[in-house]
Amino acid sequence: MNEHVIQPQGKTLVLNAADNIGVALANLDVGTETAQGVSIVRRVPRGHKFAVRPIAAGEAVMKFGQIIGFAKEGIPAGDWVHEHNCGMGGADGSLTHDYAFAEGAVPVEMLAPAQRATFEGYRRANGDVGTRNYVGILTSVNCSATVAKFMAEAINKSGILDDYPEIDGVIPFVHGTGCAMDLTGEGYQIFRRTQWGYTSNPNLGAALLVGLGCEAFQIDKMKEAYNLKETDTFQTMTIQEIGGTRKMIDWGVEKIKDMLPIAAKARRETVDASHLTLALQCGGSDGYSGITANPALGVAADILVENGGTAILSETPEIYGAEHLLTRRAVNRDVGEKLIERIKWWEDYTGRNGGEMNNNPSPGNKLGGLTTILEKSLGAAAKGGTTPLTAVYEYAEKVTEKGFVFMDTPGFDPVSATGQVAGGANILAFTTGRGSAYGCKPVPSIKLATNSDMYARMTEDMDINCGDIVEGVSIEAKGREIFDLMLRVASGEETKSEALGYGDNEFVPWQVGAVM
Repeated sequence: MNEHVIQPQGKTLVLNAADNIGVALANLDVGTETAQGVSIVRRVPRGHKFAVRPIAAGEAVMKFGQIIGFAKEGIPAGDWVHEHNCGMGGADGSLTHDYAFAEGAVPVEMLAPAQRATFEGYRRANGDVGTRNYVGILTSVNCSATVAKFMAEAINKSGILDDYPEIDGVIPFVHGTGCAMDLTGEGYQIFRRTQWGYTSNPNLGAALLVGLGCEAFQIDKMKEAYNLKETDTFQTMTIQEIGGTRKMIDWGVEKIKDMLPIAAKARRETVDASHLTLALQCGGSDGYSGITANPALGVAADILVENGGTAILSETPEIYGAEHLLTRRAVNRDVGEKLIERIKWWEDYTGRNGGEMNNNPSPGNKLGGLTTILEKSLGAAAKGGTTPLTAVYEYAEKVTEKGFVFMDTPGFDPVSATGQVAGGANILAFTTGRGSAYGCKPVPSIKLATNSDMYARMTEDMDINCGDIVEGVSIEAKGREIFDLMLRVASGEETKSEALGYGDNEFVPWQVGAVM
């Protein structure tokens, strides 16, 4: 693997010879002479862009050697380039790409099983492997959220978990939906997949599913759809069936007490990295995200794939404008076409709701230096590394293919990660430039800082600083550092977000369709 070292030019950086903008690595005041031979004519904040030569009105603005937008007006050399003078382009905000389906997929040189990296995981009866061992309380509807919380509080406060060190905790997965939905609609199908996906995630050693009884999402219908049978580690009940709130809480507490010694029999054992399914996430992105943490995470994803594992890229609105780089890597045309189908679904979805795909980047992203969704997407897609795209999944579908895959999700981090965990992810890596506060029970979340300043401010929240990539650390070395930490976390090492107690409120299923 060749070492890719970023070469700053003083306080600035040009990423590709085709680029007509540079990136400020420090605040550039008016009159600053840059290494590119231009004088700054308008103050450029750190992480933002400036023109390295004059850019004509309507001309493409280039970063990473790709189009990130078009000049709204003539931009002189040395001027700050941002949303005031750079936009998406055409009247409808669209940009046409050559998808070149499957033309760039390069087979991966897979490591033999004996050569693969290993970690200490919980092997489940079905062959899946967990990195944590939680007991979960799923709720079929918002109306059963309170009883689920009370069950978990009773167990967690009782001290009984001290007797079961192999149990990481009891989590109530509560939400705001489950009723007033069309039973034949897309939203219902998504919600059912999400519920089953969490129930069967390998990081749960046991689970309850509790409901009210009269909701649209009927527990018995889900059990029928997935041919589920109740067992010592999977039980269901409704408030109406058992006879009220207090009886329901008492029932749940007793069932969990019965489950604890069974779930606690699990012991970590050495397994190879092919059993890791990595959720790739980014949030609170900035101008460094696509330069440091995202490509470094992409290297870690490549290493995982070489070891037989799986990496899930998601957040469809945040690969918009970069999808042509992924379709080239598809293993065949059908996989590439499925990705474009999801892109078109999003164009229709935003249009129906009076929105547009360029409503992203967020205000925080823009403060950090990102201007258009095209720019953000090019950086976000770097998390997916370089290996072939083997499959495309809808939200919360079970991920069955190995290698690099894509799952259609919104860009909103908790909703996106919920879909990935439902799909089977047992570990998560999350890059951030602004400093997202996030955790993801039952899946440990590794936080990767894109810049050293934010890392220094939020060291208690960040697991790895990727900002030193612009200080001489190679992207490949940082990727290996991330992969090594993934193995340790998968083996039980606590992440910063776990130490802070994050993860109880980040179960957010995607709500699609009319609320009836």
